[in-house]
Amino acid sequence: MPIIKPISNLRNQTRNIASLCHEQDEHVYLTTNGEGDLVVMSIEHYERLKARVELFGKLAVAQAQVASGEKGLTHSQVIKKLRQRLHGK
Repeated sequence: MPIIKPISNLRNQTRNIASLCHEQDEHVYLTTNGEGDLVVMSIEHYERLKARVELFGKLAVAQAQVASGEKGLTHSQVIKKLRQRLHGK
């Protein structure tokens, strides 16, 4: 269930909103005059969200490549490249 608070709470209850973001690992929607205005979240939550968006972007590129008939790497080729990276070769 979304957490919705008036924007005045940001000024008056900053610690409370920060606690909600950290303890419930959720973002808080802030409203002005009953309308959505801002979203507040913890840095950890933001970083995970950003990583997810980047991953979806990469998956979309991969799907487009497959749909256009591009050949990808085999499993063994990927493992070989990863091992080379890991061992600095």
